Formats: sequence, structure tokens, C-alpha cells
Amino acid sequence: MAPRPFWKGYLKLSLVNCPVALTPAITEDKKLRFHILNRDTGNRVVSRFIDEGSGEPVEDENKATGYERGADDYVLLEEDELDAVSLESARTIDIETFTPGSSVGWIWRDRPYYLTPDDPVGEEAFCVIRDAMKSARVVGISRLVLFRRERAVMLEPRDNGLVLWTLRYGDEVRGAEEFFANIEDGECDPKLLDLVSTLIKVRSEAWSPAMAADPIRDRLLGVIDSKKKHRPPPRVKAKETEAQPKNVIDIMEALRKSIAREKSEGDRR
Repeated sequence: MAPRPFWKGYLKLSLVNCPVALTPAITEDKKLRFHILNRDTGNRVVSRFIDEGSGEPVEDENKATGYERGADDYVLLEEDELDAVSLESARTIDIETFTPGSSVGWIWRDRPYYLTPDDPVGEEAFCVIRDAMKSARVVGISRLVLFRRERAVMLEPRDNGLVLWTLRYGDEVRGAEEFFANIEDGECDPKLLDLVSTLIKVRSEAWSPAMAADPIRDRLLGVIDSKKKHRPPPRVKAKETEAQPKNVIDIMEALRKSIAREKSEGDRR
């Protein structure tokens, strides 16, 4: 069963609008979560906000939002002041701009959500906007309030729907130039390129979600299951200290040996 949408509102393009629903495209339901316990009592440990100066707990009604402007000097912001600077409507995705999809680099994309029609009557408007964007190979840029934060978002046509990506803020993204500027940009030895290309072909296979599996989670679940059944947990082989790779002097010979080993392992599978 598909999860229920967590946000409902309107998709708007000029005078055209339609009801839409937003559902997270990723889930953390399978993520292992642990609690901190008191070993003596078995009770959970509860965290509380403590006044740094007095050491006393701070009640919810006394918590305030502050911006540090100097040492131990803060500007307090009230809830209504925070609300006043947000979008006029937190329930409308008003597409302000279109831009080529290829121009928005991967690094700007934060979290994906599925955007779908939420009303049969408005579905036609949704589909017209989606198909026009597909035809023009563009994505839409808008703004949206999620979790009380205003975010720039990108709408990307995908299959029969739209994927809404929250975008990172401009000051969150570091430019690659300062990191990559000193890496050589010269032409590589064609023979070495051929050997690496062969190695790539040997190791290539179709994408599968299994490639992004979490083996540590599976091992932890095995330990937890054994403890629930009051059995000794499965023995985990001690991890050997990983030796530091040495600089390869003869790249050609290393690549030839790598290809031979990969083909040999492939024959055994």
C-alpha cells in the first residue's frame, strides 16, 4: 500500500492550477533505531533542555529562538516574526521559472518527493503542465514551505507524475573549482585507457537496488534476533587491519593483472 501524502495543496502556473499531493520518495522506515537506556534499571534515558548557566531544566513555554550576534549576546525572535517572513501561502507551488533540466547540477538536489494530482477534475491541468515540460525538456523552479522552512524546489517530469526536489541553499554548495583546479587535465596514455575500458566492461552490470544494500544493518538484525531468542549472537570475524595501498609504479602491469583476475573470477561464477 502506498504511503499517505503528508502535504496537500495546489500546483499553479499563471492562471492554471490544480490540487496536488506530496509524498516522500524515500523512506527511513527500515532504518534501525536505538534508544539510550539506564543499564541498571532498563529504563529509557530522557533528554531535556538545560539552562547553561543555572543548570536547571527549561520548560517548553520558556524556550525561545535566538540569533547569536556576539559572545553571550543574542537577538530573540518571536514566533510571529518568524512566520511573517515566510511565503504568503504555504499551500501553493507557484512555478515562477523554467530552466533546462540539464542545467541544475546534481549537487543542488536535496530530497525528492512524488507530486501527484489530488483531484480527478484537476488531473488534466496537471498532465498538460507535465507533458509540456517533458516536451520542452525543462524543469520548473518554485518555492515551498516545508517543516516551517521556505525552500527553493525543482519540479521534474518523471513517468506519469512529477518529482519535486528540495534544493540546497546557495551558500550550502561549495564550488568544485577550488578542489579540482590542481588536478592534471592532460591526455592519458591511449593504451592505459583501453585497459581501464576493458576493466569497466568486465565489471559492468545493470543497476539494482541491491547495490545500495546495507550489510551492517543485516548483521545487526541477526544479532538482535539471536538476543530476542536468548541465543548467542552469531560470531563476527574480527576485521583485519586494512593495509594501506601502495603507489602503483607500473600502471600497465597492474591493469593487466586486474583484468586477468576479474575474468578468472567471472569464469568461476
